[in-house]
Amino acid sequence: MVATTMSSLFVALFALVASSFRTRAALQAEILALRHQLTVFQKNAPRRLRLHRCDRLLWVVLCRFWSGWRRCLQMVQPDTVLRWHRRAFVWHWTRKSRRLPGRPEVAANIGDLIQRMSQANPLWGAPRIHGELLKLGIAVAQSTVARYLPRPRKPPSQTWRTFLTNHLAQTAAIDFFTVPTVTFRVLFVFVVLSHERRRVVHFGVTERPTQEWTMQQMREAFPWDQAPRYVLRDRDAIYGSDFAALTRNMGMEEVLTAPRSPWQNPFAERLVGSKQGRVVAIPQVGGLHHRYQRRAA
Repeated sequence: MVATTMSSLFVALFALVASSFRTRAALQAEILALRHQLTVFQKNAPRRLRLHRCDRLLWVVLCRFWSGWRRCLQMVQPDTVLRWHRRAFVWHWTRKSRRLPGRPEVAANIGDLIQRMSQANPLWGAPRIHGELLKLGIAVAQSTVARYLPRPRKPPSQTWRTFLTNHLAQTAAIDFFTVPTVTFRVLFVFVVLSHERRRVVHFGVTERPTQEWTMQQMREAFPWDQAPRYVLRDRDAIYGSDFAALTRNMGMEEVLTAPRSPWQNPFAERLVGSKQGRVVAIPQVGGLHHRYQRRAA
């Protein structure tokens, strides 16, 4: 079977080389004859063709280096060729990642013995257990003993809820939201919210927010030494490197939420969601300020 497959592939390659010495008219006539024979074979061929690996490899190579291979493919569907390519890709990396022969594995009873010795003697480390095994005539390396020792469990990291509860009095949240006006203008509102009492510490309104304007709002929100320890914000592009340097100079540490995770800034998002849908601002900024003071109260 291998000889037959290789001979068919050799005949195809030989015909390709020999076609370079023929005239264009002869090539067109041969292509017409071959296409006619292929059509006849397709009408009388079984529903499932038996293709060998070399035949599949030829079409896999052609689909990678010839853009018009789908137009000339008649034996199988183009999706079948792509499936062959994916299968060859998986086979290649499976072969490269297979385990190479190396140090023999330790017997299961020796691994169980190491774990029992560690549980019975919690203060023994890998050097002590390694020495005791050598006394028993069990020759294993100290690194092997360390690999079978139970690893100490690290305390789990605290959740966002626990973090916010522990640092509630020293945390502030900032966020932007938009307010449409009756004159069809869009105002950007910057809100600074204290987590301790969920109180709006400061807010500013502008039509064109910039990083410098946002930095000035932070200075006005926390004058003197009133800045909290943590400031919670999202990953908006308006908070640049200068804004991060300002917060560090004010003694605040930025806590960034994960991308597309507004629930990690719950108090600010709740304020934005409750106010954004119900407030219709008037054109004057002073009127908007008065409306927010009444809503906050």
